[in-house]
Amino acid sequence: MNLDRRLLQLLPLARGWFAAAVASGVGAAVCAVVQAWALSRAIGGVFLRHETLAAVTGWLALFAGAAALRAALGALTAAAGARVAERVKNNLRDRLAEKIFALGPDRAAGSRSGELANTLARGVEALEAYFAHYLPQLFITALAPLVILAAVFPRDWLSGVIMLLTAPLIPLFMLLIGATAKRMTDRQWQSLSRMSAHFLDVLQGLPALKLLGRAREQAAGIARISDDYRRATLRVLRVAFLSALALEMLATISTAIVAVALGLRLLKGGMEFEPALMVLILCPEFYGPLRALGARFHAGMEGVSAAKSLHEVLDAAVPVRPSSVQNSRTPTLQHSVELRFEAVSFSYPHRTTPALESVSFHLRPGTITALVGASGAGKSTVAKLLLRFIVPDAGRILVNGADLAALPPDEWRRQVAWLPQRPHLFHGTLADNIRLAKPEASMAEVEAAARAAHVHEFAGKLPQGYDTLLGERGARLSGGQAQRVALARAFLKDAPLLILDEPTSFLDAASEAAITEALTRLAAGRTTLLIAHRQATIQRAAQIVVLDHGRVVEQGTPAQLLVRAQNILECADESALSAPRHVAAQPSAAASPQSIVLEGSV
Repeated sequence: MNLDRRLLQLLPLARGWFAAAVASGVGAAVCAVVQAWALSRAIGGVFLRHETLAAVTGWLALFAGAAALRAALGALTAAAGARVAERVKNNLRDRLAEKIFALGPDRAAGSRSGELANTLARGVEALEAYFAHYLPQLFITALAPLVILAAVFPRDWLSGVIMLLTAPLIPLFMLLIGATAKRMTDRQWQSLSRMSAHFLDVLQGLPALKLLGRAREQAAGIARISDDYRRATLRVLRVAFLSALALEMLATISTAIVAVALGLRLLKGGMEFEPALMVLILCPEFYGPLRALGARFHAGMEGVSAAKSLHEVLDAAVPVRPSSVQNSRTPTLQHSVELRFEAVSFSYPHRTTPALESVSFHLRPGTITALVGASGAGKSTVAKLLLRFIVPDAGRILVNGADLAALPPDEWRRQVAWLPQRPHLFHGTLADNIRLAKPEASMAEVEAAARAAHVHEFAGKLPQGYDTLLGERGARLSGGQAQRVALARAFLKDAPLLILDEPTSFLDAASEAAITEALTRLAAGRTTLLIAHRQATIQRAAQIVVLDHGRVVEQGTPAQLLVRAQNILECADESALSAPRHVAAQPSAAASPQSIVLEGSV
């Protein structure tokens, strides 16, 4: 049977509704017994005892009442099953959302976004049939036939024995075909996930594909993957139709065996007409729940296959704070924030070298610290650690003298404003995108932040002003305008700590000048970590920290580092002059690549 232990553990979320679904299904079986009894008595009275319509009106009324009640109970079974599925799906969606937020963008990015979206949308919806139909029917199938047998055995034990012996053939046949069908369903689900992921990748990268002349080739790839999914779906449907045919044949043959046994004994006078008619009417009702379970068997398989993808997300490991951190005191957050990195190390999974190794530096309150270094030096990892997207493997980060890991991430992030290289804008209005930083902000506050970030300059030129829909990823705005919207969020949030990740990269001179001027006002009096390469940006920093291959190789004020760089160059020149002409001058050990990078930056 398609039973998943972890899915069954979700049933207590809707225990009452599930019990109502099963009880109404069993109640419908009781109504079927009453119908068969009333109908057999009415037919026997008319044809055997030649009773009038008035004499059998009571039995016909009982039959009609039982039929009406059975229909109502059937509707209750469907409605209760739907409520069970609704509660379970809502719970799963909440848990999945919480898990993805707990994993953070760095670990969630380990999955292809199309596959993850398919899991969150189609995967959860695939459980609808599992909880609304399959599981209730499974319990009904275990109980309803017992009600039928309890009515059949007192009237004809031979028919009861035949039903009892033939009934296991249907679930046995389902188990035999279940293994093959399950493998096909798993392949179908994997094909759907791959198709969703590939299609989303192609759609997001369509401009690059058109530019490189590869769009037609990718269209052929989508067609190929779609055809694989079509074939997988048809294989599943073929097995489903064939198994449904086989189950119907088994139920029909079993009913025919009971009918033949009853007919022979009626001809020989070994059984009365009314009990035989009642048993014959109840025989299809006995196999009905088994046939219904067979029809919903494949819905159960799809639910179990989808649950595997859901469990993979829910089982993903979330970094846990060490016990020593949990017992440390909670940092006191003030308007001024002081940060210290103390021997912080971090390694990404599946990478052989650490991203950071024993990194130590100090961010003084109300000052700008520039973090520089070549690509891959570890700058973005520092930002992720401060944003609590990841946690250190070793060492600690202190905020106002206490361990940052002791502070709840959500509470900490309210104290941080982050301006990335490529800010994400959502499909909403301009005002809504700014208001993300402070949902309760009034329109006056939004406009004040927009003016400070130079957003108001172009907002008035949009079709509906601040109520203009920006489109997905801010399609209506240029890169510089999108960066100004992100800057307006930072002004609106008014956080004591700023993390600026190369905010003027990829911008033209005019946009860079406007954003730099706004950043200068925003950073005034705030603790700021500035990740940058350009000299115009770095020269405003009170301190510079140079990273190379995950290590701090230089730190100090711009003036101090400039003096060190000049001394290194002077020593290198003297060594070159004093070296024999026939011997090539060797580079000074002090003249590290980091110093050269620093000289170019500062």
